Amino acid sequence: MSRQALVGNVTAMLEDAGFTVSERCAIRPKSFDVAARRGEDVLLLKILGNIDAFDGSTGAEMRRLGTYLRATPMVIGLRTRDEDLKPGVVYFRHGVPVLSPDTAMDLFVEEVPPLIYAAPGGLYVNIDSEVLADARQDRDWSLGRLANELGVSRRTVSKYEDGMDASVEVAAELDDLFDAPLTSPVTVLDDAEEVREDEETPEDPDVDPDDRSIVTVMTRVGYEVHPTDRAPFKTVSEDERRAEQVLTGHSTFTEAAQKRARIMSSVGEVTRTTSVYVVEEATREAVDNTAILEESELDDIEDRIDLRDLIAERVEENPA
Repeated sequence: MSRQALVGNVTAMLEDAGFTVSERCAIRPKSFDVAARRGEDVLLLKILGNIDAFDGSTGAEMRRLGTYLRATPMVIGLRTRDEDLKPGVVYFRHGVPVLSPDTAMDLFVEEVPPLIYAAPGGLYVNIDSEVLADARQDRDWSLGRLANELGVSRRTVSKYEDGMDASVEVAAELDDLFDAPLTSPVTVLDDAEEVREDEETPEDPDVDPDDRSIVTVMTRVGYEVHPTDRAPFKTVSEDERRAEQVLTGHSTFTEAAQKRARIMSSVGEVTRTTSVYVVEEATREAVDNTAILEESELDDIEDRIDLRDLIAERVEENPA
């Protein structure tokens, strides 16, 4: 299957599941292909045939953007170099959850979350520690008795009851022993903190020298500005007190710039963010819902209210 066909299939699946999906980010370099929203769940999706192409720099950028845009970064892919991705299993690459299309279909369409995740050493499941402890005590089994049944140490059983995850094989034995499901789903949304690597959000990249004046203005009017290096926009600016984000682009006003501004508008609609594109000389007020500002106008902006009003005015005047 071609990558274009795969992107189309995944997009159609998400729309069937009730997601609003952005325009595809058909630019380079890019950290994600589409943004999608259903209710309060927001996804930034990278869609790949071979997930080995997903590198650490892209993973770091997706995780940063996920933090700033209140979204879950996710990869949907078909295979690695060595094997197809297994259905019902969540993989992790560079701190980002990776699902096969079948697993994504189960999660988003059928609303059946995965129970298994891959980690160094094999496949694992989340054991519901309280249910396990209750089941053992209902049988009047000691830790040692259950350890003997499973062929593990007493200390290992104690760790299971303290919240340690188990291999798929041990989980299956527990289900057979107690004739009841003792596993809990893998958390995929909300950053999948239960099983991702214990890493903080990667640091922002350096500001492009050409964009320093834009960053200076956005900082001056009260935003915390985060540069990007693999996104259709140059920065994400946050006002955490108002839960407000602004996507900012900057370049000469070419056809490529208009394409980026259109993608920014589409992504902004999904992530509920404002978008603005700064150029030296503009020939129109806006591209879709991305306001176009000239560099010379920035010095007249005194605060966030000025900026918001100017963006709203430009978008309202957009003939498209």
